[in-house]
Amino acid sequence: MAMPLGAVESKKTIIELRQFQLRNTVDGMAPRTVEHLSRSFLPALRRAGSGPVGLFGSLISPESPYVLVLSSFPNLAAWNEAQDKLSKDKQFEKEGGAYRASGVGYVRMETTLLRAFDSVPDIAIPPRDEKRASRIFELRTYESNNIDTLKRKVEMFNDGEINIFRRLNMFPVFFGETIVGRNMPNLTYLLAFDDLAAREKSWKAFGGDPEWQKMRVQPGFTDPEIVSNISNSIVQPLPLSEIR
Repeated sequence: MAMPLGAVESKKTIIELRQFQLRNTVDGMAPRTVEHLSRSFLPALRRAGSGPVGLFGSLISPESPYVLVLSSFPNLAAWNEAQDKLSKDKQFEKEGGAYRASGVGYVRMETTLLRAFDSVPDIAIPPRDEKRASRIFELRTYESNNIDTLKRKVEMFNDGEINIFRRLNMFPVFFGETIVGRNMPNLTYLLAFDDLAAREKSWKAFGGDPEWQKMRVQPGFTDPEIVSNISNSIVQPLPLSEIR
């Protein structure tokens, strides 16, 4: 299902999430697919014009195991051009053929396109330090009752909630409104944490934050009025991920 995009192309960054559903099999479906996505798909996306590419494996999720590929493009035209480049990339085609010939591939692939928020207009890469352990990332999706209530939730994030996240060491990697995907209307965002303990500490602080307590009870902006369902997963970066 696609949301009407309007006559004028938006200048906001387009974010793509591709989720490759896997199974733990005796012929090594998961490691073969991780290798292919890391060594072939990531470089092909970069050649096609994507911004930084994140590769994540599921850590805590009801849909485990899977690999999540995060990429971004300046606009829908650039995303469409990238798909054309991928289809004509001879190196990627050759490597893809070898991957498919090695055994059964992924179970299915699901693609979601999102338009970035005003307050987080592009993917933000957490500071890198090769000596530190990899972070963990939390992917959260907020479904809404209709387009109007979704707009209110987006407004709530833009006008203050994201700033609270930053203040409490919850690093926003991206925030986006889904324009093509399932369970619309909804928004999805990704937060980075040092580890699971840091995540728990930050969410606890967020729940008791005075500014958040004031925001969450404003008429027209309470969860029952604007959010119909929340789902979340914890993912971890794979070794070649550019976001980690």
